[in-house]
Amino acid sequence: MLSKCANPGCPAPFLYLHEGKLFRLDIGTESAARQTTQKAVRNLEFFWLCGQCAAKVTLRYKKGVGVTTVSLPETRGQAASAS
Repeated sequence: MLSKCANPGCPAPFLYLHEGKLFRLDIGTESAARQTTQKAVRNLEFFWLCGQCAAKVTLRYKKGVGVTTVSLPETRGQAASAS
């Protein structure tokens, strides 16, 4: 269950879906289940960033590390024009 912002440094409580950004991340497969059934078992989890954090960071899953925050470019337009 979602209770607060996924940014570890932010104490903002999760109250409403329309505030912030909701993420659905596939955080890996269960290897034991995959070995017995030969099917990958998806492990989807939901995370939420409050509006202030969502303007600065996004979430990414790294195998062996877990869910981490990743800084966004200050202006998305700058990132597009730099390419």
